[in-house]
Amino acid sequence: MFRSLARALGMAAGWAELVPLTLLLWLLSFTPFPRPAYRSLFRYWSRVWVAALGVRLRLHQHNLHPLPPVFLLIANHPSAFEDVGIPALFDVDSLAKHEVRHWFLVGRISAAAGTLYVERDSQESRRHAAKAIARHLRGGRSMALYPEGGVKGMRVHEFRYGAFAVSLETGIPIVPVFIHYEAQRDFFWDRESLPLKLWQIMRATNPVANYHLFDAIDPRDFTDKADYCQAVQQRYLDWQARYLE
Repeated sequence: MFRSLARALGMAAGWAELVPLTLLLWLLSFTPFPRPAYRSLFRYWSRVWVAALGVRLRLHQHNLHPLPPVFLLIANHPSAFEDVGIPALFDVDSLAKHEVRHWFLVGRISAAAGTLYVERDSQESRRHAAKAIARHLRGGRSMALYPEGGVKGMRVHEFRYGAFAVSLETGIPIVPVFIHYEAQRDFFWDRESLPLKLWQIMRATNPVANYHLFDAIDPRDFTDKADYCQAVQQRYLDWQARYLE
């Protein structure tokens, strides 16, 4: 009972901070506010979202070596929660589906923070996104994306080649993060509206989000994007067997 009360109070405090902070970030998006400072506020905003949803976000650092100065972070994508969980933990810009750009408040905020967008079913849009990601990486900004190409299910689905082609082209290493939630059904984003899914996450009885960070993968170990993709996906299948099965 004490834990439930503490969580409820924490969520109330989170929402009390989240509402004015969201308005501030939205207003700042109309100004020439410095991008690095805006990104810092965006990351803090993401952490406030975590608190408002009552999620216990846990980073498991399996990596033996420090993160590279610039990297391409990839993760499986079982939930909507990753959209705040990843930037809450990592200083990265994200690739999101183009619909996010038009979401109320959040679309403008995410764009101002440096988010890139892609139409997942458009080959031309994916090509433009790959070029934009490469420019970001060469410019010194780490990126995050989901090689499954969207929320596919609670288990790992087939990876697309895009992230691996960009890594090979730029020489930037891939940092893999494997995500799993204790309350998988509550976090999995199926056909629910986003507000309903957030409400389900808030009502989860075991709201623990586990983000497993592993060592960076050097693209110099591969010459072909298909082999690169297959090798990394196999790691995710191994982690799935370890943590979920």
